[in-house]
Amino acid sequence: MSFTASWHTLLDELDDLPESATLITPLSHQRFRITDVQDARVIIQFEDRDETRPLQRDQFETLYRRIEDAPDGFNLDRLPPDADPYPAVWSVHPRFEVDEDAGVITRSEIATATQVVDAEQEPTDEDRTEPDGLDVYSDALLLIDALERHEVTDLPELETNALVNLYTLLSDVQRDANDFRQEVADVLLVRLHHDRPVSGQYGSVQRTSRRNRSLKDDEEVLERLENAGIDRERVLSVDRSKVDEALEVTTLSESDVYDIEESEYVRKAEVDEDVKESRLQGLKDRLAASDDDEAEQLRDEIEDLEQRIDDLTSFRTGTEMQR
Repeated sequence: MSFTASWHTLLDELDDLPESATLITPLSHQRFRITDVQDARVIIQFEDRDETRPLQRDQFETLYRRIEDAPDGFNLDRLPPDADPYPAVWSVHPRFEVDEDAGVITRSEIATATQVVDAEQEPTDEDRTEPDGLDVYSDALLLIDALERHEVTDLPELETNALVNLYTLLSDVQRDANDFRQEVADVLLVRLHHDRPVSGQYGSVQRTSRRNRSLKDDEEVLERLENAGIDRERVLSVDRSKVDEALEVTTLSESDVYDIEESEYVRKAEVDEDVKESRLQGLKDRLAASDDDEAEQLRDEIEDLEQRIDDLTSFRTGTEMQR
């Protein structure tokens, strides 16, 4: 199918969307709506902004060509800045699909899913189901319940059994989360490349490596050092630092006396605090329309959380810290 035919099919699909239909960008997860559909462009408006933004037809065509040239899907990380809405709009077309897990947009010969969320069908607490075999989920729910029932901002005032419960749940969540984090890291490790951070909604990760050294057999180390003119008494019954000192005055390399094993792992590269604050602001805006006591309490809690985030991320001098 040519671009022109695909473009007009897309416009027809956009015209058929209900006014309440909301699209979600695949990378930044921003929500927006289609406000106007024209032959040369599509006008959108983000939920958290007042101004509208035109998405030009020629940019849709550029993305179309790139998708066509990528049999396994076009990598969304290659999108230019501010181009996140384009694949979301293309996903309304019945032959285009965004795969967020793989980070690509693909063209299919069969009907596909879209990035459209009906505003009247957003998931509620009752719709949520517990993932099977994921201990951190249930432990986290118990911890949240405990945090809501106790005044944790004043720990010395809590009863001993409440502190025991909190400590136990915190320990369980930490253990479960770390185990699950490692499972996620193992999968990410296959997908990441060195020196190429990959960003998500809340931050980014990158692949890096570490070197682990372990001394070879004692006799082998001593023999090599003696052959290099180092008396065994200088390193006998001493720690690695002595061996390292001996290496500095010889022509021996690390590999002569160390078994060196390199392993790769995933580490957190940065945290996007702006996204977190944006999400908090979104919650506050949604709560603004409600006047009940629970909404007011939640608004106060969000303001406190914003203040804690600001305290943790803002720079303070040593003098200020001592005040």
